[in-house]
Formats: sequence, C-alpha cells, structure tokens
Amino acid sequence: MFWDQHMHCSFSGDSDSKPEEMINSAISKNLSGICFTDHMDFDFPEEPNIFLFDLDDYFHTLNELKEAYSHKLPIHIGVELGLQTQVVDANLAVAEKYPFDFIIGSSHLVNHMDPYYPEFFAGRSEDEGYSEYFDTVLSNIKTNADFDVYGHIDYVVRYGPNKNKFYSYEKFKDIIDEILHTIIQKGKGIEINTGGFKYGLGHPNPTEEIIKRYHELGGEIITFGSDAHVPEFVGYEFTRTAELAKKCGFKYYTVFENRKPEFIPL
Repeated sequence: MFWDQHMHCSFSGDSDSKPEEMINSAISKNLSGICFTDHMDFDFPEEPNIFLFDLDDYFHTLNELKEAYSHKLPIHIGVELGLQTQVVDANLAVAEKYPFDFIIGSSHLVNHMDPYYPEFFAGRSEDEGYSEYFDTVLSNIKTNADFDVYGHIDYVVRYGPNKNKFYSYEKFKDIIDEILHTIIQKGKGIEINTGGFKYGLGHPNPTEEIIKRYHELGGEIITFGSDAHVPEFVGYEFTRTAELAKKCGFKYYTVFENRKPEFIPL
C-alpha cells in the first residue's frame, strides 16, 4: 500500500479528531505509514491563533504515539506551513527549530482572504479569483520559504462558485507552468492531494493535466496526501491516485523522513 503524508488531527484548528483515531484508521486500511501535517498558519485573518498550536506538545504527543504503535505502523511528524510573503521568517524559525520529517508548503490565503469563504469571490469573477490565487502561489514560492513539497496547488478550485466546471490547466497554463518551473528549479516537489475527490471535483488537487505537465517539465518528487481531517478519509482513493500517477509518467512516489526523500516504486 502507500504512505499518507497529509493529514490533520486535533492539533489543527479545523479538526477535532484524536491522533489515535487517525492512526487506527490508517492501520485498518493497511497503509504503509503516515505523516501528521497539522496546520501552522501565521497571521490568519479574523482568528489569528486558530491555526497555531504548541509544537512542543505536538512532538511530545506524537513521539509517544510513534513509540506505542511502532510495531503496527510507522508514524512521521510533519507540518503544513501556510505560506505568505509576510510570514516567511516566522515559518523559517519553525522549520529550523523542530526536527520535522516533512514540511508541506501551502497557500490558503490570498491578500488576507481565504477562498474557502464565498466573500472571496464577491466583486471578482471566478477566473479572476483563480488567477489571483495562482499569482499568490508563485509569489510564495519565489521567497526563501523552506518546504519539501507544495500542497494542493489548485486548492482554490475546491471553493469556486462553479468549482472546476469551467476550470482547466489550459486556461491558466502560463502561470501554472511558471509555478511548476520554479518548484523544480528549487528542488522541491508537489503533492497529489486526494481532497479533490472528496470535494466532488472528480480529480485530485492538482488535476491530472498539471501532474502530467510537472512530469514533462522534469519534476520527479510527488507525495500522496489525503488531507484527511477525520478518520474515514485517511488514505482516500490512493489506489486510484497511484494509477493516475503512473498514467502521468511517474514510476515512483516519495516518502520523506528527516526531510530526506526516499523514492518508492508505484
């Protein structure tokens, strides 16, 4: 089976799931291993502390569980850092201080607005909202942010008024190609996030077209992540995702330990 390297538990402000519940779900689904990647988003609008948590407690709790379940399931400790140009130093301090196995860099905000809320699209067309999101992703990648893979590159599409009905790689290919080029040049990877299936898109985030284009441009590092916030979505649609990755040209997926990649045959 596969490693799920994007999941959240009660350390994230948007999850009430106990870490043990996520672990037991992974065991029941015969996953090869998991990595917790709880949200750390500095300078979040309206509720500035909702996605901040005690990292010392996080490592203490997860290291105890890692030991307790060592005979059943390998457990890694990661984090999903919310990237914004004004919080680069804060994120770097976190990445340098703690011994993470894996760091996802993600864009959840566009000019202090979260596309999760319909208000983001007020006064702008869907395409304008998507374009502004991709511009933000590129700005965040061009900083010296420290991460291993970029998370759900087209996250914004989950929440558009029409989701992906009128969305395509071709429509935004210039900015998306620049994003992918920059990720590759920096030696980073991308994740295939199966949350898109959960949100009814019929595709992962990013779409197959973007994954294929990443491979064509020379990208080699891909990870699988369910983005699960509840146990039932751990490892969601991973068999389907592995077949999709193969069709896009990949022969391996990647697992990170101590921030170092290991390439595992699909």
